[in-house]
Amino acid sequence: MGFQKQIYIEPAAAVAGDFASSNPRSVVLAGPGQLVAGATGVTVGRFAWADAAGLVTNAGALKPTGFVHREQQGLITIWLAESTMLVPTGLPVVLHNLGDFWAATKTTATVGQKVFASNTDGTISTGAAGATIAGSTETDWFVASAGAVGALIKITSTQLG
Repeated sequence: MGFQKQIYIEPAAAVAGDFASSNPRSVVLAGPGQLVAGATGVTVGRFAWADAAGLVTNAGALKPTGFVHREQQGLITIWLAESTMLVPTGLPVVLHNLGDFWAATKTTATVGQKVFASNTDGTISTGAAGATIAGSTETDWFVASAGAVGALIKITSTQLG
C-alpha cells in the first residue's frame, strides 16, 4: 500500500457502479450459470453486453444488455495491488436493466441528456437524444445529475420530467 499523500475534507459521494437511489431496480433475467465474465473480465461501473452463451464483456454492438453494479465482486489478483474494478473471467456478473447508478462520464453531462455506451469498453458519454457519438451506442438511460468530463454523475433508466 502506498503512503497517503492527500486528505479530503468531505468523503467521496460514491464510487462508479454504486446505486444512486433506492428507487426500483431490476436485473437482467438469466438462466443457471449464465452471465459470467468473458475472457477479458468485466469492469464494474460500465455498460456490458451478454452473448447467447451468457458470456459478458464491456464491448459489443447495438444497445448494451445492462449496467454493471458495484457489489464488491471485483477480486484483487495483481500482486500488491490496492484495488480493482475488474470481475475476473468466469465469475458471475449481475447486469441491471433498470435503476439509478453512479458512473464516470467522458463528456460534460447535463440533466436530461441521453447516455451513450462505448462499443469498445462500456464507458459512458452523454449527448442529445438521436445524436451520433463515434464508437458509441445510444442507450435507454438518461443523465440525472450534471457533471464535468471525468466526473461521477447519476444515470437513470427512468425518463426525467
